[in-house]
Amino acid sequence: MAENDNQDSAVAFGPFRLFPKSRLLEKDGAPLHLGGRALDILICLAERAGEVVDKRELVKRVWADVNVDEGSLRFHIAALRKALGEGNEGSRYVVNVPGRGYCFAVPLSRTAPSEGRSTEIASSVRLLPAPLTRMIGRDDAVEKITSELSLHRFVTIVGPGGIGKTSVALAVAHRHLAAFDGQVSFVDFGAVSDARLVPGSIASALGLTVNSEDPIPGLLTFLRSRQMLLVFDSCEHLLDELAPLTERLVREAPNLHVMATSRESLRSEGERVYRLFPLDCPPQQDGLGVADILAYPASQLFVERIAESLSEFELSDDEAPLVADICRRLDGIALAIELAAGRVNAYGIAGTAELLDSRFSLLWRGRRTAIPRHQTLSAALSWSYDLLPPVESAVLRGLSVFVGPFTLEAALAVASCQGIDEPAGMEAISNLLSKSLIATSPAQRRLRYRLLDTTRAFVADKLVESGEAPRVARAHAEYFRDFLLDISLKSNGLQSAGGFLPYADHLPNVRAALAWGFSDEGDWVIGVDLAASAAQFFLELTLLTECYRWTQQALAALDAAPADARQEMTLQAALGVSVMFTQGNTEAVRSAFTRSLHLAQELDDLHWQLWLLRGLHIYLTRVGDFHGALEVSEQGENVASRLNDPTSTLNVEWMLGVAHHLIGNQDKAVQFCESAMVHNPGSQRLNIGHLGYDDRIVALVALARGLWLTGRPDRAIEAARYTVREAEQLEQPLTLGIALIWTIYVFLWVGDCASAESMIERLIDHAARHFLGPYHAVGIGQKGLLLLQRGDVDDAVEHLRRSQATLYATRHRIMTTVFATALAEGLTSQGRPEEALGTIDEAIAQIGDHGESFDMPEMLRVRGDILAQLGHDAEAETCLESSLALSRRQCALAWELRGALSLGRIWQRTGRVGEASRMLAPLVAHYQEGVASRDLARAKDFLGALD
Repeated sequence: MAENDNQDSAVAFGPFRLFPKSRLLEKDGAPLHLGGRALDILICLAERAGEVVDKRELVKRVWADVNVDEGSLRFHIAALRKALGEGNEGSRYVVNVPGRGYCFAVPLSRTAPSEGRSTEIASSVRLLPAPLTRMIGRDDAVEKITSELSLHRFVTIVGPGGIGKTSVALAVAHRHLAAFDGQVSFVDFGAVSDARLVPGSIASALGLTVNSEDPIPGLLTFLRSRQMLLVFDSCEHLLDELAPLTERLVREAPNLHVMATSRESLRSEGERVYRLFPLDCPPQQDGLGVADILAYPASQLFVERIAESLSEFELSDDEAPLVADICRRLDGIALAIELAAGRVNAYGIAGTAELLDSRFSLLWRGRRTAIPRHQTLSAALSWSYDLLPPVESAVLRGLSVFVGPFTLEAALAVASCQGIDEPAGMEAISNLLSKSLIATSPAQRRLRYRLLDTTRAFVADKLVESGEAPRVARAHAEYFRDFLLDISLKSNGLQSAGGFLPYADHLPNVRAALAWGFSDEGDWVIGVDLAASAAQFFLELTLLTECYRWTQQALAALDAAPADARQEMTLQAALGVSVMFTQGNTEAVRSAFTRSLHLAQELDDLHWQLWLLRGLHIYLTRVGDFHGALEVSEQGENVASRLNDPTSTLNVEWMLGVAHHLIGNQDKAVQFCESAMVHNPGSQRLNIGHLGYDDRIVALVALARGLWLTGRPDRAIEAARYTVREAEQLEQPLTLGIALIWTIYVFLWVGDCASAESMIERLIDHAARHFLGPYHAVGIGQKGLLLLQRGDVDDAVEHLRRSQATLYATRHRIMTTVFATALAEGLTSQGRPEEALGTIDEAIAQIGDHGESFDMPEMLRVRGDILAQLGHDAEAETCLESSLALSRRQCALAWELRGALSLGRIWQRTGRVGEASRMLAPLVAHYQEGVASRDLARAKDFLGALD
């Protein structure tokens, strides 16, 4: 029973449903927007339906401690009736009883709490900042923009700073939640100063990970298939980048709607502009009383804000004209009105009006329309700023250096450079918070603060005027340099995962500090220090493009001066990782890792050596140098033995297992990787968040594949499914991509096309979502393998060629021989054996550069099949016998079975049926599981045909 009490039961009347706790009114199932006061009146009357509610009681209930007369009540009763229906239709719900009050005159019925659409909307609201509990004077604007957005796919709300564009946009967005099935995302560009970060900011708001230099193609891939609304807030400083991008998004994503807020329109094709005008103010007219003044939204806002800080406030007839005058002089700008109302507590309404006159007469008197709108708000902020004591104004100036949220410790560090000690700084911040010049920003770990964007822009100018800007910018950069370094030390550097993740909200400030450090006005020494401290921060957040940008700048700066060995080691390592995953497996990756490893050896830092060997291991496997990867793993054995750490030893064993699997030593691969089936959280210490790979997951995929190759297909499938489940738990895009890529082959090998197809589509979508270009190419190639198995040869060949082109361009060669083998089979099926032979010979020659590989037996088998089709049986037999011999040496029973089946067909055709049976039967007998797997079923059918 208590659970139901906490839910929101609806009351129904006519076509309406009212949810009192949610403060929601619906008409015919659609939300009906109603002003806050009118909604309060409706809820009060509905609670006592059939009773006459005294007017004074209604006023006390709705206006609380604000003293208003019956004129205000009548005004909102009229608005309520209008919303419920024009003329007589509305009056039948709310009836006026002369001399007594008002009565809700129709029967009500109650409904159970909704578990359908309303619940869905409530959960979707978490995707958006909360709307204002009570928004004054914007009902018409919200209605018109809501309607406009339903008819047109791109609407921009235009108006001066502080007028309430964001509040209106949020109200509209919440109204559209149901229409877009909750798919509404909010992108705040206020904290973005670099136009190059615009596409990445949109991707981040959508929950996408940006690992590409150009996120736009992946962003379009994500949006094309979705019906959703994007809200772009505070666009005015990024119009050159945003205008063409938004135009492209709307043009190429047919179900996407965009609503933007800006001080000027984007001037893009298809854009509908809605200009948000100031709140209506009382006219300059004698004889206006309290009720008349409060009939205007600007005055309502002013009085309501006063009442929030002065609970006993009562607007008198004498003060009402002053309120009207203040609102007019503030031009109906919501933020300026709120700032003025905040001073009434100290100076009273008359004193506030007097100060307002003295501060703003030159700017506003007689020529408001000729003044840039931002100056209107700037004047209001200037007045508020001038009222601050020296310590508070100095602290506020210093806070303008922060971009987005900041902590108390960061604020105090900046204040310290201004000569303000900690107690004084804390008191100033507390006072600024109470004066609404600082806002709080919710965070999971601790309280964060932020300046409103308009306030920050204003006080930033004051900081420059004061001459303190260079000193404050330096203190800001030094704080975040030390802050990130301290996190790294506390989390024990590379030996702990997730150390930086809780501090991701500091990212805008780290970016700003780096930008200052490498600017002409900055200090490159601090910039280099900060880039080194921030390198692992960027890697752990998977911001590889930014990591590359800053580490490259830092290393370029180090060329001009002697470098600190540890600092260069950190930067080179981060450069290697970021280049590998954003630009491909270039020689620059090998060079960066090799240089960093050399420095780690000079420093005798064993943990860094092992981490860098892991990076080199990944690089060498990606370029197809599997023997090189084995050599690096063996170096890791020596380092791990010196560390005498079980976790490090386990990580190296997995490196060895993966290398042996790729070379073709499948028995050793299974032996080294079997321990990965036992969950060991400590095993993640060296890599999660730093290299993007989890050693355990990579070992698990090698194990799953090794199990199939050694003749245990059922266990291979079990291990493959377990691997994907474990990868999902880590929430690492690269790791999940690896798990999908390598386990897909197991399903293809056993012939489970349905599971393979599902995983391939998931991989392609995952790669597009997280901008993983090579992974996307692998997915396309694997789709070609699936099409080939299903007999759709032409499409298979086209997919394989597309995949190969991308993989060769990025030097992602670990998969190229596999796809070349499949391409050769496809060309053979198309009746092009000569071209197929050239393709497979080229793939075999590629392996020759680095020695054996796990797929060499399969390449030799396919080559033998092609030679047989060309009529070269003797040469084909030699090739197939080489495949069988290599399969036995690799302990790859699965490859041996395939090779034997191909050779058996030649022998069957040439009359050597008994030899074929004697060769194939023992191999089939070796299998103790996997009776339904494709190759085993084919072998049994072949043996049956020989009898």
